[in-house]
Order: sequence, then C-alpha cells, then structure tokens
Amino acid sequence: MIINPGAMTLANWRAIYEGASATLNDEAWSAIDASAAAVARIVAKGAPVYGINTGFGKLASVRIASDDLATLQRNIVLSHAAGTGAPSPVPVVRLMMALKLASFGVGASGVRRETVAMLEAMLAKGLTPVVPSQGSVGASGDLAPLSHMAAAMIGVGAIAFDEQTRPAAEALAQAGLAPLELGPKEGLALLNGTQFSAANALAGLFRAETVFQSALITGALSTEAAKGSDAPFDPRIHALRGHAGQREVGDALRGLMAGSAIRASHAVDDPRVQDPYCLRCQPQVMGAILDLLRQAATTLGVEANGVSDNPLIFADTDEALSGGNFHAEPVAFAADIIAMALCEIGSIAERRIAMLVDPALSGLPAFLTPRPGLNSGFMIPQVTAAALVSENKQRAYPASVDSIPTSANQEDHVSMAAHGARRLLEMADNVSAVIGIEYLAACQGIDFHAPLSSSDALEAAHKHLRAAVPTLEDDRHIHPDMEAATALVRSGSLVAAVPADLPGLA
Repeated sequence: MIINPGAMTLANWRAIYEGASATLNDEAWSAIDASAAAVARIVAKGAPVYGINTGFGKLASVRIASDDLATLQRNIVLSHAAGTGAPSPVPVVRLMMALKLASFGVGASGVRRETVAMLEAMLAKGLTPVVPSQGSVGASGDLAPLSHMAAAMIGVGAIAFDEQTRPAAEALAQAGLAPLELGPKEGLALLNGTQFSAANALAGLFRAETVFQSALITGALSTEAAKGSDAPFDPRIHALRGHAGQREVGDALRGLMAGSAIRASHAVDDPRVQDPYCLRCQPQVMGAILDLLRQAATTLGVEANGVSDNPLIFADTDEALSGGNFHAEPVAFAADIIAMALCEIGSIAERRIAMLVDPALSGLPAFLTPRPGLNSGFMIPQVTAAALVSENKQRAYPASVDSIPTSANQEDHVSMAAHGARRLLEMADNVSAVIGIEYLAACQGIDFHAPLSSSDALEAAHKHLRAAVPTLEDDRHIHPDMEAATALVRSGSLVAAVPADLPGLA
C-alpha cells in the first residue's frame, strides 16, 4: 500500500490493518524536507518556541539551551512512555504507525527525512513496538502509547519481531537498523497526536462492518426459521420514512429471502398478523446502525488523513503554531457511536435467538431440539448471548462525556478517546459470538422445515455452516459448535459465502 498523505481511503487503511505493507509516496519527501528545514531555521534564530527549545506542558516556560535540545527530545520520549496494561494488538500498532507515517508525510510536523524513514523501515521489516494499551486520556494526544512507539525507535523498550518479543535495541540490530537519534521537536512530534485512538477506532469500525453484514444474513435466516414475513421489508414502507440505511437494509433483507420456498409456504392465510419487533423492525434498527457507522466512518476518514501533533510547522513562513489538533474529541464521538451500534446489533440479534428457542413465539420445538426435556438444545447458548449483550451494554457508556484534568491542570479537558476506542474490539468479539449463536440457532430452525428450502442466498449461508457444524440431533458438547460458528462470523467468511450485495460503509 502506497501511503498518499491526506488522500487515503478507509479501504486503504483496512488493507494495512489486515496486513498489507505500507510505504510513503515518494512525492511526500519534499514537503517533509521543507518542514525539517523550517525547524532548523527556527532553532537558529534562538527565539523560544514551544516544543523545540522549551519544556513541555506546564513546563513550557522553561527555556532549554541549544546543547540540550537532543537530550530534551530523548527525555520526553522516555518520561512519557508510561503506559500500562496488556500490549496492544500488533495489527492495531501497525495501523497506528502507518497513520503517523501519513501524518508526517503532510509536511507540517518538522521531522527529518531519516526519522520518517525509520518509521517506514520498521513497518516494512515487521518491527512492531510493544505498546501498552492503557494510559492515554486522548489529549494532549495519545502521549503514553505513542511514546512507547517512539521509544522503540530509539532502541528502548520492546519490539515484536519474527513472532518473538525482544529488547528494542536487539530487534533493531537484527533487522539491520540503528537506533534513531532524535533532532529538535522530533520526540514531541512522534508522541503527540491521535494515532493510537484513531487506529483502535478504525479497527473497531472495520470489525463492526463485518459483524453488521453478518447480522443481516443471520437476521434473514432467523426470519425464515420462524416463518416470518418479508412484508415489512417492502420498499414502499421505507421510502415513506426516507432514511438511507433503512431503505438499504430493507432491500438487502428482501433480496436475501427472494425465491424462498419456506416463505412461499406461509405467504397466504398465515394466522399471524404481525411478527415480533426483532424480525419486523430489522430495517429500522439495522438501518439506523448503518447510518451511524457511516457517520463514524466519515469522521475517522478525515482524522486519519489529518495532522494532529503540536506545534505545527508552516515552512512557508517559518512559523511554529501551537494549537489543539491533538485533542481527540472527534475520535471519541466516533468511538462512542460505534460502541452503541455494536451494542444494538447484538441486542436485537439476542432477541431473535430468544424468540427462536421459545415454541410459543417461533412455532418450533422448544429450545430447537427434536426431543426437548431429554435434551436442552439451545437453552444455554441463548443465556450466553444474553450475558454478552448485557456486558456490551455496560461497555457502551459514552467515553466522550468524561474528562479529568491532567498535567497540573494545563490539560484541563480531555477526550477519553483512547479507551473509548480500545473497548471496540472486545465489544465486536462479543457481538460476533452473539451472531455466531444466532447463526447456529437459525440454521437449526430452518432444518425443521425440510424438505422446504430457503432462498439461494440463505441456502448458501446454511450450507456454509453445515460444512463446519452438523445439525444438533441430541445434546453434545456445544462449545466447539459455538466457536466454529463465531469464527465464520468474525473472519468475514459468512459474508463472503453468501451471493448477495450487502450494504456497508461505502
């Protein structure tokens, strides 16, 4: 993937997150050189400029002598590498590094060519700094996480390399790289910015899209299993309300069920007048989720292409302007939206599972087992789904409404974007498991309608599961079935197996 600063798409970022290599567009180097030259001229003038020859944060009024500028930058990296908690996932850290590389490529950060090249080389060689996942409040940038990245670049801390974690200096040497010597402003430029929060939010967004599309398929399967109606998916209903996501989800669900013999079997004289909301209101709920995910995608797309360190260097006038682009409020809001969306995908899916296992609602055997009583069937998988949904409800509390003063009240309002974004992958895991359970339950329900078949699209989904998990005739160790179905959801394999054009972020 060629990184074109300021012009990257979500698909580009997703490719990097999923493992694509990344190098900077050659056209970016001239802007990088101009920005670094501007910093050199500012230093030569001798006037106090924040982040270049002064202390940081509350210590901005302390002037630093020219002989100590390199030590100043090294010290800020070492002192700010104060994260804690489990290491961040390697794909997230790689994405964070690529986001920082793109930000430097704009030419407003004042870093030298060799510093940018070091970051690029580490990405290319598979050197991933070990970055503790906790410690950022989302302003003044993701200081602690990005400091751990910067520390690895100067040979301090740890690096994951060749499937092993080893001391940073050792890993760099093995890859043929020497530790970086930081120049004026470079330590601050590396550790200031929103790239940790943005990388986690983007990772959550990508996972949310996959689980959303999977839930459209399992929702249609559940509708079939319960012999629900596709009348609520009629486009005339959704045109009258007008929301784009609702219209698209209605079209998708109708398309997924098109040509179903199961649907045809009860299309006339069905004594049920209306289905439960978990079936009937799928376009309204999932459509609203789609609209929100797209809003979050827009925000994160802008953020990923921006420059968020401080101060910013304007080479045409040799100015270093201090501002607040490091404040991650946009990322925090986007992360909160994604969290709510994930919560609701799981919530309505769990209600469909509960409906399917209840014979009074579904018309199917109790707990979807041919011999209830002797067998418990899907009794406890539904309980597990309920537990995961409640856990996600607790996690969905908005992070952006919280703030706590830091740095002796210099940084007196912060975004909390980092942990707001960091929770998303775990929430997506929970929803993937809920959708995996629904996948099992819905296909089990459809099995009771044999020899009637579903639509081509849903039969493909059914066949895909049955290649990994057989029909549940009698109780067996059900955990492996759940893990197999969840893996098909989490990996995107279910979505890929279904011949349907499902709405997504684009």
